[in-house]
Amino acid sequence: MYLSIDHPQDLRPAFEALGLGPDDVDLVVATDAGQILGIGDWGVGGMQISVGKLAVYTAAAGIHPGRAVPVMLDVGTDNQALLNDPLYVGNRHSRARGKDYDAFVAAYVDTVRDLFPHALLHWEDFGPANGRRLLQTYGEKVCTFNDDLQGTGAVTLACVLNAARVSGTPMREQRVVVFGAGTAGVGIADQLRDAMVRDGLDSEEAVARVWCVDRQGLLLRSTDGLRDYQRPYARPDEEWSGGGEQPIGLKEVVDRVRPTVLVGTSTVHGAFGEDVVRSMAEHVERPVVLPLSNPTERIEALPEDVLRWTDGKALVAAGVPFDPVELDGTSYVIGQANNALVYPGLGLGAVVARASRITDGMLQAAAEAVAGLADLSGPGAPLLPQVENLRAASATVAVAVARRAAEEGVARARLDDVIQQVQDAMWQPEYGPGEQ
Repeated sequence: MYLSIDHPQDLRPAFEALGLGPDDVDLVVATDAGQILGIGDWGVGGMQISVGKLAVYTAAAGIHPGRAVPVMLDVGTDNQALLNDPLYVGNRHSRARGKDYDAFVAAYVDTVRDLFPHALLHWEDFGPANGRRLLQTYGEKVCTFNDDLQGTGAVTLACVLNAARVSGTPMREQRVVVFGAGTAGVGIADQLRDAMVRDGLDSEEAVARVWCVDRQGLLLRSTDGLRDYQRPYARPDEEWSGGGEQPIGLKEVVDRVRPTVLVGTSTVHGAFGEDVVRSMAEHVERPVVLPLSNPTERIEALPEDVLRWTDGKALVAAGVPFDPVELDGTSYVIGQANNALVYPGLGLGAVVARASRITDGMLQAAAEAVAGLADLSGPGAPLLPQVENLRAASATVAVAVARRAAEEGVARARLDDVIQQVQDAMWQPEYGPGEQ
């Protein structure tokens, strides 16, 4: 479904042309392709993102492909190469912003909610100026989910929950440094903060245990250009007095904070250098190092290096797949912090429960379910389950999410036997009689 901001009057007729009734759609994945990981602004080529996400929903969680709709919200593009390409099929103007953009998105949400009241609305690869704002606008009103923010946060939380079990350091005692304070990094910070609160801290105490570093250095209250979502994590300037006017870099932050957890969402290759990692290991017995940026050429550190610099003591997961690391007779399996461990099962659970919205508790349940699937018993065990068995992982996550939706009063379906209801909802690609 290609929807143009230049023709908002066509929104409803376009959806009606699908010929689907109010109970026929479970999932709508939309993108405006404003900030695609590793690509940037891709214009209407972003449709492949929506299609790809739905393919994973189907393969991993059994969402019926006939009950899912991929959507491209064409609001223009700032990609000059596309605007001057004679074969480009999207709107040939710069990206719409402000009131026009918001009115178009509102019309989209209202149309989908009216025609398909039980559908989950998934947002994907919206730019930092829009992704978090749209989630805040609609998160309490409709069943909606942003994978870049919430999915990334949940799978990282699963990593840290398991790291806490291995290290014996409870969540309330973690000290977290996030390098790369964009929407993904702050989304991770939010979920780790909430986990600390669940473990006994109040919100102010939990926020005080998170330090965010971006291209301007450590975020301080005096830092110019802070975005609204970064402000809660900006540190008081007096904490870092004496630093002069120079930005406070990652190494200085690690030296002073002595973090237990270091998260990378910066796309700065090699940012977690030997000096940074060794500084962590000097003060923490089992440092948790999570270089999550991808592709590989943008990762903050290679797992092999992190393990070598810490004599195998670091607990490591990465955003891309790596082969096991052999060190001093131990094989270290590197868990991949892949959102596909979370969002297909989360979506399936919401669909089975007919959830009116996605709650923080449902995200927590998804993270805990993923964490519980990892076998932490052996030396070098990964912090996350392997992504090869996504079907079973998605079913486990879906059951946990549906149950939490019922507990929190947002389930509109009756859940008498949630395990069987999840199994029954998972579409199988099987031929019918005479179709082979």
